[in-house]
Amino acid sequence: MQQSENDILRRVRKIEIKTRGLSSEIFAGKYHTAFRGRGMSFSEVREYRAGDDVRDIDWNVTARSSKPHIKIYEEERELTMMLLVDVSGSRIFGSTTRTKQNVITEIAAVLAFSAAQNNDKVGCIFFSDKVEKFIPPKKGKSHILMIIRELISFQPESQRTAISEAVRFLTAVNKKRCTTFILSDFLSPASDQAPLEDALKIAGSKHDLVGIRVVDEREAALPDVGIVELQDAETGRKVWLDTSSRSVREHYAERWTERERSIEELLRRNRIDSATISTDGDYVAELIKLFKQR
Repeated sequence: MQQSENDILRRVRKIEIKTRGLSSEIFAGKYHTAFRGRGMSFSEVREYRAGDDVRDIDWNVTARSSKPHIKIYEEERELTMMLLVDVSGSRIFGSTTRTKQNVITEIAAVLAFSAAQNNDKVGCIFFSDKVEKFIPPKKGKSHILMIIRELISFQPESQRTAISEAVRFLTAVNKKRCTTFILSDFLSPASDQAPLEDALKIAGSKHDLVGIRVVDEREAALPDVGIVELQDAETGRKVWLDTSSRSVREHYAERWTERERSIEELLRRNRIDSATISTDGDYVAELIKLFKQR
């Protein structure tokens, strides 16, 4: 059902009030700390001193000189944040009062306002199995509100998913290093796994990638409610399942666990920090934990 202009404006305002407050109270200071060094340009090296961050060690110079050296950076005037937002069919799922789309919208808004408070640029890429819309990075409140409006009202052409397409597009359009949040359930089909692996390796060498997975508890476990018809929101495929069967529920849970493990390993292999957030969970707590880990 199409939303009226007034409905969209009311939702934008509601999300602005909630997420700006969260950004101010919770992420003030933490945002910049979490991405320290990601918005820096290399200046020089010097010998390591007690208290220096070991992550800044220049291993090539250290090996040549036989003494530990670290890289010195000069902070760039501004950072750029990119939001890669999954708008495929699976985003509309939600077994609680919130869908995955609701949660992704709020998280994206919190991150965008956090960046704005640090005077950073924010851009956005909406993707399904293709890039649906590209919003170039800019500063300013009006720009952030425009992004939130699009997060609420955007209607994709395709319902399917191919995260690799968005990651490749990111590499092509952003030559300068940026911090990129991939907001998705990461339920890309098997055919996208190899292309995604390649795309992440290339993008990860240029940009600071962070994965934020939004999931729903009913995707992990089926309730015992008898015979039900399930439909894949992306392909339209329908199947009947007898959820009263213990073996059916166990098989479903095992398949989900395998998929979870595969996603986690993909992110780990490519050294991508990530957080998994449930539609019925506290995304604020999970984001704070993610920021503290960095």
